[in-house]
Amino acid sequence: MKGAFYTGMYRNLFKEFGYDEKEIEQKIDDAYKTIFYGSPDERLYHEVGSDMAYFVDTGNNDARTEGMSYAMMMCVQRDWKKEFDKLWKWSKTYMWMESGENAGYFAWSVSTDGKKNSYGPAPDGEEYFAMALFFAWKRWGDGEGIFEYSREARDILRECVHKGENGKPGNPMWEPSNKLIKFIPDCDFTDPSYHLPHFYELFALWADVEDREFWRQAAKSSREYLRKACHPVTGLAPEYAHYDGAPYCKDNRERYYSDSYRVPANIGLDYAWFEEDEWQSECADNIQRFFCETVKGKIDMIYEIDGTIINEKALHPVAIIATNAQASLASKGNYQKECVDLFWNTPLRKGDRRYYDNCLYMFSLLALSGNFKIWK
Repeated sequence: MKGAFYTGMYRNLFKEFGYDEKEIEQKIDDAYKTIFYGSPDERLYHEVGSDMAYFVDTGNNDARTEGMSYAMMMCVQRDWKKEFDKLWKWSKTYMWMESGENAGYFAWSVSTDGKKNSYGPAPDGEEYFAMALFFAWKRWGDGEGIFEYSREARDILRECVHKGENGKPGNPMWEPSNKLIKFIPDCDFTDPSYHLPHFYELFALWADVEDREFWRQAAKSSREYLRKACHPVTGLAPEYAHYDGAPYCKDNRERYYSDSYRVPANIGLDYAWFEEDEWQSECADNIQRFFCETVKGKIDMIYEIDGTIINEKALHPVAIIATNAQASLASKGNYQKECVDLFWNTPLRKGDRRYYDNCLYMFSLLALSGNFKIWK
């Protein structure tokens, strides 16, 4: 096996493509400082009192489990324990649900003053919370109470798998019959960008012992699923899809749009960490060929997954550039460097819609520099 999980070696594609190591480190440092401690019109991180903080979705003026868990992952990768703990305490204080059908899950959207906007969860938040907490445990060791990171992570995953069993209310976040993550717990379809087999491989090591085989199967199932969901020519995945991989054709969710952009990034990171599936290289090549050759010069549009251009601008164009570059971790084609160079020369996004773009920007920056690591 050649993946970083086995070798401990993380590729620095920026360095491989000729960028100076000091400039790479400076670029990462500048991005962190901007996102966490920049000016009010740049930052996403906001402290509350002396021991809590939230990460704001600037397009919707709320805090989401997606963003809170993403920010925690950014912090553990950078060894920022203070910020990590503040984000986690805010999440447990205001997002975690103690009662009702979704007790044990986190409310996916909460206003910045701590009021829940919804009492429904979003599985992508839970899986990132769990992974960030496990990495915190491995990097810093367990603390007490909610800072006993490994226990908190196991508690989250136990709910995700077993919710609703034995006549209790609620629904699990993974469909028991096929081990595929759901879009939301009480639905029968999924979101391809939620599929993180590289996380499930690690959950299979650290979750409750009785659930470890489930997570091994989930990793296998998700890799097989992505083959079905991604178009065989373009490599593009829809925002939502059925369990057989067919696009979910309601509310325009069959298109390559915002959520979809995470798929090439996830494929790249899974390949970098585990290198389990050579199809991932083929898919990454297809995606990069589509953007660099087929629609060159029009990479900020909305597309059908077969590549048809919809005459409408993408809501998150910087995210497209960032995740196309991260796909280079799996790609073996001719467009790796072109995608990485374009990303390198693209600045962080500004304005009200900067949140999602800049989260994916940061993950791509970490991954391509060899700094999105497995802590074990």
